[in-house]
Amino acid sequence: ASPMMVRPALLALSAALVSADNYAVLVCGSAGIFNYRHHADVAHAYQVLTRGGLKADNIITMMYDDVPHSYDNPYPGKLFNKPAETLEEANDVYASVKDHIDYKGADVTPENFIAVITGDSAAAGGKKVLQTGPEDNVFVNFADHGGPGMLGFPDGAILFEKDLTKALDTMYEKKMYKQLVFYMEACESG
Repeated sequence: ASPMMVRPALLALSAALVSADNYAVLVCGSAGIFNYRHHADVAHAYQVLTRGGLKADNIITMMYDDVPHSYDNPYPGKLFNKPAETLEEANDVYASVKDHIDYKGADVTPENFIAVITGDSAAAGGKKVLQTGPEDNVFVNFADHGGPGMLGFPDGAILFEKDLTKALDTMYEKKMYKQLVFYMEACESG
């Protein structure tokens, strides 16, 4: 092949590689102080990802966001995910995520979660959703309660297995990822 033919191909390949990126969707699907661990786990995941170099713009976070401000939280405005000898040594995982929660309160729903992972901005009311392609890597971290064939969301809402499966199929059909890792921390999640 002539150099004139190879150069455009290399430029196209370079552009494709530059556009490939890593994305994350972090979901705390619960509310209330008794679900402190779910909030702390998602906040910690955000902290780990951003400290590891993932751009905040590439993370979509869903968290009811009531626990850090709960009357029952002994450290208002803070969340910790592991014990420490002193408060000064403790790692406030909420500090890094508090200004980056895309879906809060009543917006933490199964419908919005499905819209987020399938890239359906209209269904999400114009809010942030995955806008990924076939060369991108997607990590989904879901922390909440679950049961056979279902995952819980705040206010008694339920995401059923068939709806999640359909959403994952949609992601596949739309070529929204090169690699997808779905980390689920919920009862009956396996």
